Amino acid sequence: STTSRSSGRWRPRAAPPPRASPAGRAALDLVIAAVGRSRDPLTDPLVEDYVRRCPWPIRLVEVQPRGNVAPEQRKDVEAGLLRGVVPPGAAVVALDERGRDRSSDEFASQLGGWRDGGRRTVAFLIGGPDGLAPSVLAAADASLAFGRSTWPHRLVRVMLAEQLYRATTILAGHPYH
Repeated sequence: STTSRSSGRWRPRAAPPPRASPAGRAALDLVIAAVGRSRDPLTDPLVEDYVRRCPWPIRLVEVQPRGNVAPEQRKDVEAGLLRGVVPPGAAVVALDERGRDRSSDEFASQLGGWRDGGRRTVAFLIGGPDGLAPSVLAAADASLAFGRSTWPHRLVRVMLAEQLYRATTILAGHPYH
């Protein structure tokens, strides 16, 4: 089951039309695919604020396994759900505590490289409580960590949305960063 969130309302949502980036180049479509549903009254508005401010379209897709899934099968079931929402041809970034820790400038440079190399979409995958399946980590184009600490998934969504917004400002030469 998948849903998208926009302006606090939950509903299935098609990909938004392409927008131009502030520098006049085509914008990347950004997808944040996360296991689990967030209904956090403190962090959800922060994610929504950065999504609204970002000049590139960001779509949050939440997936949730249906029914009871045995713990030893959970990551594989979640992996299938996450793979199912990644648009064809998208660059895939796995958020993982063992991923590469990038500065904001390095993160922006990676996004700019994908954009300038002809990619139209980048999908960021946030796993469930047990993390991402090894198959997802192995197939990802890149991995990303926000330091060596383990973060609550609802905070990872906020940090990722903020870094996506910041990356667009860096690429546009805006003084925000």
